[in-house]
Amino acid sequence: MSPRRRLVEALAARLPWHYGWVILACVCAAGFSRQGSAVATLSIFVDPMTREFGWSRTEISAAVSVGGVLGALVAPALGSFLDRNGARAVLLLAVLLTGIPVLLLSFTQALAYFFVLYCIGRMSFAAPYDLGIYGSIVNWFVRRRAFATSIATLAQMSGLVAMPLLAHFVMQAADWRAAWVAVGATVLVVGFLPTFLLHVRRPEDLGQHPEGETPPAKGAATAAAAPEPAYTRREALATPAFWLLALFTLCIYPVQAGISLHQAPLLIERGLDPAVAAAAVSTFALLSAIAGFSYGFWPRRVPMRFALALVGFTLAASCVLMGGVRSAPAAYGAAALFGAGVGGLLTLLPIAWADYFGRASYGAIRGAALTVQVVAQASGPVLSGVLRDWTGNYGASVATFAGLALAGGVVALLAAPPGRPRR
Repeated sequence: MSPRRRLVEALAARLPWHYGWVILACVCAAGFSRQGSAVATLSIFVDPMTREFGWSRTEISAAVSVGGVLGALVAPALGSFLDRNGARAVLLLAVLLTGIPVLLLSFTQALAYFFVLYCIGRMSFAAPYDLGIYGSIVNWFVRRRAFATSIATLAQMSGLVAMPLLAHFVMQAADWRAAWVAVGATVLVVGFLPTFLLHVRRPEDLGQHPEGETPPAKGAATAAAAPEPAYTRREALATPAFWLLALFTLCIYPVQAGISLHQAPLLIERGLDPAVAAAAVSTFALLSAIAGFSYGFWPRRVPMRFALALVGFTLAASCVLMGGVRSAPAAYGAAALFGAGVGGLLTLLPIAWADYFGRASYGAIRGAALTVQVVAQASGPVLSGVLRDWTGNYGASVATFAGLALAGGVVALLAAPPGRPRR
């Protein structure tokens, strides 16, 4: 037995609470580090880097999109790997593939160099982090899954508050190169060590059960909720619910990524100070954290599709407001509403996939769905960049995103759960 395994088993035996909460702490640290390659963090670098190198917004956006496409390509295989081997290796890979490239971005001199490194970081953001974070939660929590997911969302959004502000303040004190170093070092310090030392694949590996609850004896009467569904990937792909959730994802994620990357340059274009733009990005992240945590308390008796629809309509309204920003208060208001929608999205959609299809093949099912998600995320920034470069402003892009978010809200209303698999 390895020293790390002995440490984990000794800790699990002595803790007065379930080891799942230690796993959640590891997930929160990894989720915080995830934001080093978030588009909202990159948003702080868009203006100084394009001014120094003369790159277009489309060229910057393309790195986000290509990285997302790479994530889509690896997601199905990575999901199956997670089901077989657990989330620890996936999360460690995610941290390294974010922190090291982000550090190296400080040496950027050419577009190709930036493109390759940011694509690697964005690929990690899109697939390994998503599968590792939510795969951990799904395996360790069932009844408290929504609450645990909301805590993980809060940690991720805390990172999204901190990373853009860290980049902004270091940029003000030194330059954008030093800011990349600061962000990359933070990713590695916060994200790697807890997961390396303490993460365990599933509760059964420590002789525990999800949330520490002992299942009733076989045949015993119980008032507990019925066991969750246990779909295989093939069975899930045969349900209308899978494709409706995928269509919702396809509508919503271009909005999330497209606005996130371009909100700072949009506000600067409207005549607002860069400090106001950075504060608006952090306002968005703060409200994402609050909303993500709050949605963890969504009543289980109210169908999940109603919550997803609310997310879509909130994002549509935020895009409409974003299109009319002319002052700092308006910028903060639009960013706050956008954050409320994104926070709900980040908490609710992983819960929906797990609640609809179960944890037995979560990695394989989520990996297939993640292909749609990361392609949708990849399309948003480049669509926004192309429309901005074509029209000379961001009006067309925010109008397009408002329409997509509205359509996503309507699709969500149709996405009823599939029930039990037929075998």
